[in-house]
Amino acid sequence: MLPHCSLLLLLCVARLHSPSSALPFEQRGFWDFAMDSMDSGGMMAMMRDEEEGSAVEEVFPPDIPMCPFGCHCRLRVVQCSDLGLTEVPKNIPRDTKFLDLQNNRITELTEHDFKGLTNLYGLSLRNNLISKVHPRTFVPLKHMQKLYFSKNLLPAVPKNLPTSLVEMRIHENRIKKVAAGSFAGLVNMNCIEMGANPIQNSGFEPGAFKGLKLNYLRISEAKLTGVPKDLPESLSELHLDHNQIQAIELEDLSRYKNLYRLGLGHNHIRNIENGSLSFLPRLRELHLDNNRLTRVPRGLPDMKYLQVVYLHSNSISQVGVDDFCPRGFGMKRTFYNGISLFANPVNYWEVQPATFRCVSNRHSIQFGNYKK
Repeated sequence: MLPHCSLLLLLCVARLHSPSSALPFEQRGFWDFAMDSMDSGGMMAMMRDEEEGSAVEEVFPPDIPMCPFGCHCRLRVVQCSDLGLTEVPKNIPRDTKFLDLQNNRITELTEHDFKGLTNLYGLSLRNNLISKVHPRTFVPLKHMQKLYFSKNLLPAVPKNLPTSLVEMRIHENRIKKVAAGSFAGLVNMNCIEMGANPIQNSGFEPGAFKGLKLNYLRISEAKLTGVPKDLPESLSELHLDHNQIQAIELEDLSRYKNLYRLGLGHNHIRNIENGSLSFLPRLRELHLDNNRLTRVPRGLPDMKYLQVVYLHSNSISQVGVDDFCPRGFGMKRTFYNGISLFANPVNYWEVQPATFRCVSNRHSIQFGNYKK
């Protein structure tokens, strides 16, 4: 019995010291786990690859879009505003649709700044310090439709703008001259905002707007003393507010038969030549507030579609019974829904009620008391 027990004891001791006995836990690295799943043949192959310089390396998928440092890139919109940038950043994704570079300190646009961005739809360069633009800066942007370039130091309209351009805003720059052909080839252009530039009437060369079929043009807050000549005859809206225009002459508006909104407020206009407004058969809004008119402009009763007339803050001392409405019934196609006459030296109780017979309702008339 004893020899049998001794034999069992020896077997137990041998089992405790076998290689499969439990050992203390030891943290293993990534390659330890990888080796567990690799047979000896695979291990040898990997070692051989390392010796030959062809070991497996991390491979990045091709064409991963990069995002410029500090910018935010999402849904093909790259936002790099308010970063203090002094130049256009590199590595802009080629599929970018809208690039926002506003509120920086960029001073110049080079030939290659937008290279490869053929899908760009909109570009905002607002509120920078740009004074120099290479003639080929915008050549790659063959599909760009919107360009926001306001609040910079541009001395002239940039050259070679994309023919796809539809809207351009270049107000608050230092543009004093618009040369002939500045907008050549821009057959799709619909809207130009170029107010708050120190440009005079002489700054527009003959042919400056040739070829354009604009609907909207604003040249407010400039140094104009009269309506510029040869603006696009296709215009629907023309805004010349906050200038130094002194009079409207007969031929000034003769080519703008499609105009439905005309802004001439905050000028020095004393006289509107009789018949000047007859060239605007489709006009719906006329802004003549804050001028020096002494009477209601002639010709308003003949404007069948006119609905809004701003005449406040002038020097109008009397209003005639036929100043706004035609005498014949049904001659006016639409009633007025806005006439402003406040801040004029005319008393509302001196105006006959029939004066506003073609106004939709009495709340459409803004009169008020004159206070000098």
